[in-house]
Amino acid sequence: MQWFQQIAPPPGVARALTVRSIVYAAGSGVFQAGSAVFFTQYLGLTAAQVGVGLSVAGALTVLCSIPLGALTDRFGARRTWIVAGLAEAFLFFAYPLIGSFAAFLGLVCVLALADLTANTAKHVYTLQALPPAERVRALAYQRSALNVGFTVGAALSGVALAIGTRPAYLGLVLTNGAVLLVTAVLIGRLPKVPTTGSAPRTNPFAALADRPFLTLSGVNGVLQAHQTLFGVVLPLWTLTQTDAPKVLVPILYMVNTVLAVTFQVRASRGSETPLGAARSLRASGVTVAISALLLGSAAFTSGVITVAALVAGTVMLTMGELTQSAGAWGLTATLPPEDRRGEYTGAFKLGGQVQQSLGPAGLTMLAIGTGGWGWLVIAALMLVAGYYAPAAVRWALRTSRLGTTVAPAAAPELAPVR
Repeated sequence: MQWFQQIAPPPGVARALTVRSIVYAAGSGVFQAGSAVFFTQYLGLTAAQVGVGLSVAGALTVLCSIPLGALTDRFGARRTWIVAGLAEAFLFFAYPLIGSFAAFLGLVCVLALADLTANTAKHVYTLQALPPAERVRALAYQRSALNVGFTVGAALSGVALAIGTRPAYLGLVLTNGAVLLVTAVLIGRLPKVPTTGSAPRTNPFAALADRPFLTLSGVNGVLQAHQTLFGVVLPLWTLTQTDAPKVLVPILYMVNTVLAVTFQVRASRGSETPLGAARSLRASGVTVAISALLLGSAAFTSGVITVAALVAGTVMLTMGELTQSAGAWGLTATLPPEDRRGEYTGAFKLGGQVQQSLGPAGLTMLAIGTGGWGWLVIAALMLVAGYYAPAAVRWALRTSRLGTTVAPAAAPELAPVR
């Protein structure tokens, strides 16, 4: 029961959203953990074709992030979320019909857009359905639930991979498709929320004119590099540049998951205001920088000390993940205009999407391609981004958003963060 309380808020909309997150993540975890095998062994694609397809899909989401967010504003978050979720489900059911690289490319591009739309609509719905004081905490509960669900899904995927047959690989996508249908039903059972009418739009990329907000998106994108550091760089670094045993890699993943589930909600406290969110981003920059130094030092140690450095680096990297997430939620919950919340959420995602496109190659080159000294550069980047976050927030607070003016109540927030 105590474990359940770590990931479940009190009964109500927040709990319903958290339950949906667990169900969704379990299906997604089943597919993600075995997707590479499905693409290559079932569909017969090469690794290069898979990489190209996913890269093109990722680039497309960068171009469409703001227009799809505006679509959420126009049609309503709940309705858009349901439609996008159903589209995802049927697209997964279409995977077995893929017979060429061109068909694969088309499907993953449409699927990426549907996923982006669903995630944006989910975020906007959460903010609209809950009072301001509960929004960031509710998003933190959902993140904790996602970690639990992904872990369960990955374990189930391991069963299919152990069986190692074509029907087992097919089960990966069909299971996720079925789970997506279930989550669409769960979304449909959520209460309707009153929404502010969408503001008139003549330019689908109007939010790009909001320089302070885009600056925040960029700062957040740099700090969001913890995702790439953990998912891509850390395993490669551990296996190729240190004397740590291979079994340590899954242990580091377990450390990250346990910490995320246990402390995500606590780490979100204080991020409900713009300057509270800024402090969280600044803390993220510091902790990820410390992590970079610890991980980099593992190349110059041996035995138990190497293991200790990698574990400590993973702990600090996870703390950076938790505080960055909390800061990002606080900003998207407080800064966007009510009638353009989807559009601004799409704009805020741009920094992270660019990082996801450039980060794997760039950060791997810095950390491993340089022989290790590039970790110092990574640490410096994190410190600079974290240090600048409060100034960027104050700039955004002094500047009107599209269709709004700076509220008098925001004036006290302009004091420097100390």
